[in-house]
Amino acid sequence: MKAVLTIPGSDSSGGAGIQADLKTIAAHHLFGESVITALTAQNTLGVTGVLEVDPVFVGTQIDAVFDDIRPDAVKIGMVSSPVIVGAIADGLDRHKAANVVVDPVMVATSGSALIADAAVDALVRQLFPRSTVITPNIPEAEVLSGMAIASLEDVETAASLIADRCIAVWENEPAFADAAPSVPAILIKGGHGVGEPDAADDYLRMASGESVWLRGKRITNDNTHGTGCSLSSAIACGLARGFAVDVAVRDAKAYVAGALAAGLNLGRGSGPLDHMWQYGAPMPC
Repeated sequence: MKAVLTIPGSDSSGGAGIQADLKTIAAHHLFGESVITALTAQNTLGVTGVLEVDPVFVGTQIDAVFDDIRPDAVKIGMVSSPVIVGAIADGLDRHKAANVVVDPVMVATSGSALIADAAVDALVRQLFPRSTVITPNIPEAEVLSGMAIASLEDVETAASLIADRCIAVWENEPAFADAAPSVPAILIKGGHGVGEPDAADDYLRMASGESVWLRGKRITNDNTHGTGCSLSSAIACGLARGFAVDVAVRDAKAYVAGALAAGLNLGRGSGPLDHMWQYGAPMPC
């Protein structure tokens, strides 16, 4: 059985973070492993507290996983501080991790901030150069590119600017002076209403610079808590299986669309997805 390691925060309500990731990995019949970066007190209405894990212990968790059941892919989610970013980057280097998916989580679905401003720059400098795919949504892509996104053309421009920013890291960071430049594939998710109102189109810029629009139909469902976490974890599952990046992304998009269409309705705010939608209705209580 292929194994996937997720390195996120914990969501006490079970809809996002490590809980969503492990459900997604299990739904793909893969073995899930975890390194927790932070504990959050949150539910479908918002985040009421964040407690960071000691960076040294983050590294200890990474070592424990890689020293025994080596993961075939790694998904990185909520990383709230630069020192934790550094601990993760060091761990990836120590173990020569492959198939790394970075979901640059900045704001929860409820609108609560989950990351310090300084951590954003650390993500770009330390984790993006070590990643295979990054998966920003529209607001995150605006932060990373430094531009407002109001059209499909803006999405394409933003992806190019993010790629340029990654190349600049290779040119200016001493840690990468002897390495060949590498840019991750950039998936800008279209769930925030750019483009046609009934569309959910994602833009994938491959590491080679080639790009493709992944067309989708918007699913009417206000319960979207953990959508980004689930998508990035599903992409990691595809990479663990040996799929090409574009195939892994397409499969992950289809999985999340099914989880949204299942229409799970829990909580008083933006509720979670039905991660096990492929396995039919639950047994009656």
